[in-house]
Amino acid sequence: MEAIYFGTNDIWGTGAGKGPWIMADLENGLFSGESRKNNAADLSISDRFVTAIVKGEPNHWSIRGGNAASGSLSTFYRGVRPSGYNPMHKEGAILLGTGGDNSISGEGTFYEGVMTYGYPSDDTENSVQANIVAAGYSTKV
Repeated sequence: MEAIYFGTNDIWGTGAGKGPWIMADLENGLFSGESRKNNAADLSISDRFVTAIVKGEPNHWSIRGGNAASGSLSTFYRGVRPSGYNPMHKEGAILLGTGGDNSISGEGTFYEGVMTYGYPSDDTENSVQANIVAAGYSTKV
């Protein structure tokens, strides 16, 4: 499994500050970088609407994200996979929602999601982010 996690769970690892952080749920824990420890480059995000990206290829993966209502994407991690996760053994499942184990630790709100094939370039993701920002997410009616 290689899924996006966005929250403040600090059992497996953290980013900078108190969170929430974009991390990768790689089946046996949450990762904000190569190790399960702190990745100070994975910044806390307090925006109401968030674009979160986890992408991977053999022995290389990235975490990117930003404000879905304005601005550009930041790269919070780009590098080798954690020990034991190369190669990834994916079995083809799609989870668009909150929580994978039906526990209260999976509570949250989910709006939209997309899956792509391959390892998209940063330029492609930046273009997608521009389109997301243009959609004008807001809490105003």
